[in-house]
Amino acid sequence: MEPNGHRKTGRKEPTIQGNNDMTLTNDANDLDPWTAWAYKPRTISLLLVGACLLIWASGALDPENSSSDDLVTSVKRGVWAMIAVFLAYCLLQAPSTVLIRPHPAIWRLVHGMTVVYLVSLTFLLFQKRDDARQFMKFLHPDLGVELPERSYGADCRIYIPENPKSRFKNVYETLFDEFVLAHIFGWWGKAIMIRNQPLLWVLSIGFELMELTFRHMLPNFNECWWDSIILDILICNWFGIWAGMRTVRYFDGRTYEWVGISRQPDIIGKVKRTLGQFTPARWDKDEWHPLLGPWRFIQVLSLCIVFLTVELNTFFLKFCLWIPPRNPLIVYRLILWWLIAIPTIREYNSYLQDRKPVKKVGAFCWLSLAICIVELLICIKFGHGLFPNSMPLWLVIFWVSVGVALVIFLIVWSWQLHRTMGRKRQ
Repeated sequence: MEPNGHRKTGRKEPTIQGNNDMTLTNDANDLDPWTAWAYKPRTISLLLVGACLLIWASGALDPENSSSDDLVTSVKRGVWAMIAVFLAYCLLQAPSTVLIRPHPAIWRLVHGMTVVYLVSLTFLLFQKRDDARQFMKFLHPDLGVELPERSYGADCRIYIPENPKSRFKNVYETLFDEFVLAHIFGWWGKAIMIRNQPLLWVLSIGFELMELTFRHMLPNFNECWWDSIILDILICNWFGIWAGMRTVRYFDGRTYEWVGISRQPDIIGKVKRTLGQFTPARWDKDEWHPLLGPWRFIQVLSLCIVFLTVELNTFFLKFCLWIPPRNPLIVYRLILWWLIAIPTIREYNSYLQDRKPVKKVGAFCWLSLAICIVELLICIKFGHGLFPNSMPLWLVIFWVSVGVALVIFLIVWSWQLHRTMGRKRQ
């Protein structure tokens, strides 16, 4: 499959090498004439353009008139310029990923943004909690202020007779909360990435269990039973998963015979082909098979644990760093994690399906796990002393029982599998 969708006879397909990176053959003769310019390397030209922009932004030729007297402003401009230079390098020179649509350079840029985020989190990890909260003001001026506590489970009545204006006030406020749309679109995106309905329902119910487990620590995890079970699981999550799986079936049933833009017969065809550049070049079959064996079960369970940890980190980071839910930084982080998760899931599934004796996970898998760990360390460090309430005893007993049952299940499963293999050898 061509990066720009032009199929030519005798052309070699992109191949997956040992580290699951996509190797592209960008021969100019094989590319569609309308898009061939986008795949020609222009690293020297863009380097000169970037140097000119750097000269203009830094005021290197006129330091007296361009320099700022404010030290904070100068440092902020320098940091942003440093990030821009690194992202420009990744855009041009970083290795290509497993994704080629809409252009490999976009995913190289996402790779660079992921590294910047990981490095920034590492810097934040070495600060004190109060200093980190005040440091967030440099990212957004409204931050650095303590958040008011917000609990969704203070009044769980569905019908309020003493309120004549709105007897279903609790239901209306919950339905029109900003997290309702976030639930729907979030699970739609997860369904497109994971493409396995049983696994999605495990994650859906698992996160509600996480909210139940940590509601003694975070006030906004204290939800009513009808909010958690009916609104979240049975309505929002179900609709998001249903819509996502419908999208998966639509792309899975398509015939991917890409024809270049220049070969389209009319304007409408050219517009459709241009928009099609932002859809998958092909639709890979995800084969998770968690019951294939004990080791595969642990690998898929690890994916679920990382997923749930990333989602929990969102709420604990907000609480520890005083970031309100409507702040743009929350949206930026969620968008970045969505961009990171797309190639991460592809790399991890390819890793599970790879039958080579020696293999390793891709770059995005490594970065995703590293970011998840550093975010968790920030939550642990900055959350020290903020959660005076201990976990209820029944929750401790419940999770210890689940852990013991899981270990016993895996041991019995492995023992039975070992006996079966021994009988076959005899």
